[in-house]
Amino acid sequence: MSTQNNGAPKPPTPSAQTDFSIEAHPGSHVNKVIAVVSGKGGVGKSSVTAMSALWTRRNGYQTAVLDADITGPSVPKMFGVGYADLVATEECLYPANTITGIKVMSMNLLSKQEDAPVIWRSPVITGAIKQFWTDVCWGYVDYMFIDMPPGTGDVPLTVFQSFPVDGIIIVTTPQDLVSMIVKKALGMAKLMKVPVLGIVENMSYVKCPHCGEEIRIFGDSHVEEIAEKYDIPIIARIPIDPEMTSYMDTGRAEYYESTFMEGLKDVLPPVD
Repeated sequence: MSTQNNGAPKPPTPSAQTDFSIEAHPGSHVNKVIAVVSGKGGVGKSSVTAMSALWTRRNGYQTAVLDADITGPSVPKMFGVGYADLVATEECLYPANTITGIKVMSMNLLSKQEDAPVIWRSPVITGAIKQFWTDVCWGYVDYMFIDMPPGTGDVPLTVFQSFPVDGIIIVTTPQDLVSMIVKKALGMAKLMKVPVLGIVENMSYVKCPHCGEEIRIFGDSHVEEIAEKYDIPIIARIPIDPEMTSYMDTGRAEYYESTFMEGLKDVLPPVD
């Protein structure tokens, strides 16, 4: 092992040729994989994932959501699916199906008690993520959206290295920290050589129910200057909508009507 000038061991340089990719279950044919990411928590990433899945499903695509936020899963709650909706055989595990046919897999579906905490170390968590790909029979899927945990830690690294990710959607909010948050997500995407499809600004404004005025409670938006600086398209600006929150919180996401995610038609890679 080589050493630096001070005598300390020099860490080995990872080989750029190392292949960490894993094969999907033989019963799966997933055409395009889209990761929904953010540089920090609390920006509504899971809601954006759900709305992206709703848009593709409503436009006739076979759609799936893989909830990779193992310790903080929320996707099943939004779609009103639970433990009883999973089907397991000796060969594989089948994802839950929502009322409109969106396929969902999440840690919350594996426990009868949805509020039971998952207290696992990182290797176990990343192992579970891989099993959602290798042991779940997804069938045919046009677009799979992966709801990622916030940040740039082990789970995002595992997903980017092991799954055939075709692009990422970055979710942020209109705050001064947005540049740093987006830059972190962009940095990881560049290192992992995954294309950035665009940015979604969530909690962009609140519309006054009386006069219709858009009130920017987080201050002026910075999304346009960020998009221009980093040359990425703006997919959507989503307001704070109590009605949307109510539908998501009560498992009725598919009953919520909106056109916020129409910008996906311009950025999603075409299915084969």
